[in-house]
Amino acid sequence: MQPKEIVAQFIADVSGQRLEKAKTLLAEEGFEYVGPNMRFLNRDDMVSYQFGMVAIQKDLLLRQLSADGEHVYAILDYQTYFEQIGDVRLAVWFRVRDEKIQTVETFYNAAVVENMLGGNLPSAN
Repeated sequence: MQPKEIVAQFIADVSGQRLEKAKTLLAEEGFEYVGPNMRFLNRDDMVSYQFGMVAIQKDLLLRQLSADGEHVYAILDYQTYFEQIGDVRLAVWFRVRDEKIQTVETFYNAAVVENMLGGNLPSAN
């Protein structure tokens, strides 16, 4: 699969709450997720966090997906059942190597998530 197809499948799996399937598209070694208020250095930690968010996830809408070689860019609307968050627009930059997602960098209004978590953000080990 091409990088864009891998990322599209990952987004579809997360949207469909098939997190174990989504995890198989992430690199086992050297994976890194960076967001405005959290960082994960392995895929298990990121997927565990995402599992916790499933309860409030109403939908994950893909607005745009484009690729330049190993770099894939997505614009998403993360819709939630949690009134304090509402809907969050995400810009996500993926890097795919050897048919696995190596890095994920997400940009969004971090204050919304931090307020929801009461300032208790997950730490990166």
